[in-house]
Amino acid sequence: MFNYGDAPAPQAHLALTERLTEFVVIVALMGAGLKLDRPLAWATAGLTWRLLGLAMPLTILAIAVLAYGLLGTSLAAALLLGAALSPTDPVLASDVQVGPPGHGHEDEVRFTLTAEAGMNDGLAFPFVHLAILLATVDATGNAGLLNWLTIDVGWRLAAGVAVGVAVGRGLGWLTFRMPNRARLSRTGDGFVALGITTVAYSVAEMMQGYGFLPVFVAAVAFRATERRHRYHEKLHDFVEQIERLLMMILLVLFGGALAEGGLLRDLSWTLVAFAVLTLLIVRPLAAWISLIGRKEPATERAIIAFFGIRGIGSVYYLAYALGRAPMEDADLLWTAASLVILISIGLHGMTVTPVMHIVDQRRGR
Repeated sequence: MFNYGDAPAPQAHLALTERLTEFVVIVALMGAGLKLDRPLAWATAGLTWRLLGLAMPLTILAIAVLAYGLLGTSLAAALLLGAALSPTDPVLASDVQVGPPGHGHEDEVRFTLTAEAGMNDGLAFPFVHLAILLATVDATGNAGLLNWLTIDVGWRLAAGVAVGVAVGRGLGWLTFRMPNRARLSRTGDGFVALGITTVAYSVAEMMQGYGFLPVFVAAVAFRATERRHRYHEKLHDFVEQIERLLMMILLVLFGGALAEGGLLRDLSWTLVAFAVLTLLIVRPLAAWISLIGRKEPATERAIIAFFGIRGIGSVYYLAYALGRAPMEDADLLWTAASLVILISIGLHGMTVTPVMHIVDQRRGR
């Protein structure tokens, strides 16, 4: 009889799963930030801010209610599942993102989905920490909630943004503004992108901030230092190659875990209903509500609402939280998340080409 321990099983190797998925996500975040030709400002990214400020909390709440009511999970597990499945994945969502630096194809749909994927991974972290708090709550629950508000929400987010801006601007100056012999752009070396990624992530973690957010912010700030320099394309190409290699490795491991690792051995029609509702109702409806009142065509708003792709980031959040607060519903969480990711890969993968073709046709391309 087959032993599940012989197959790649993320639930049995939480620390390794966390590190592998963590690295591929931060590489993807750097690539997403370098792609953006348009400045990421309040006036130029109105759709993105709505998705982050309205759609994401609504999605977390709705998935948590579904998990609690339909799957019968605990409150902490329901919130963790909502936080893990709410962000648009920067790894698997590359097909709906903007093109390489300076190549155009930066319509409203692609720009919004790229910026959302870059920002919402960091913004999901406070809710992951709240789920951990709920799972470990004791007599000091009130003090724990205050600590969550001040540290996990306030300080960690602020530190992440500040580190991202500082690292991006600082390394941007070293790359483009130093005297000609010293500037890093003269090397033409794509490894600089990996350096920006690791510096931003490491400094933020040392300051007890969230690591994902400063990586994307650093990439955007770095790009803003010298927006039209051709060196950005070299950096992006290097990051993209690393990202695709890591993504294929993880997808092979994910496939092995699905086939022989026991991720779907407790599959039920209730879990199938949960996954379908999450992908086809919760995310599209929450995003559509958040975009009410915008002047963009209804077709484009519908496409943005539909492409809330789930993937590697969701696996990271589960591994991160369950490694710090073991829950009785852990196996159920892995099964539910894995099914959502599997359906998302198939559904969004099959529809992305014809749907993006519609966008291009409307834009005259």
